[in-house]
Amino acid sequence: VQLQASGGGSVQAGGSLRLSCAASGHTFSRTAMGWFRQAPGKEREFVAAISRTGGSTFYSDSVKGRFTISRDNAKKTVYLQMNSLKSEDTAIYYCAGNRNAILSAGPSYHSNQENYESWGQGTQVTVSS
Repeated sequence: VQLQASGGGSVQAGGSLRLSCAASGHTFSRTAMGWFRQAPGKEREFVAAISRTGGSTFYSDSVKGRFTISRDNAKKTVYLQMNSLKSEDTAIYYCAGNRNAILSAGPSYHSNQENYESWGQGTQVTVSS
């Protein structure tokens, strides 16, 4: 699956943004999806993930309660709604796909970026305080 992320931008602290990741191909509905981010000078880190059916979602502690991941398999799109943004959320955000995830996979599996074989190009999110 090929992925195209969009929706990034600049926002003040406390504001909201919604990222989208559009997929091409015929396997999206069988693909677990994740969002990762990389801040300047830091390693890429897990943000959120969703199972291929959308029935299970996973979040890093740093975004839990503020971000919501969702998907629309008919539109082949995964979303990341980001509310109450903080300056520390500033990063390039990447969407990623994992065709091999089983439905019972847990958070440690979905948060491991090595399990994702498809990656989008990234979209910049800048939060000013």
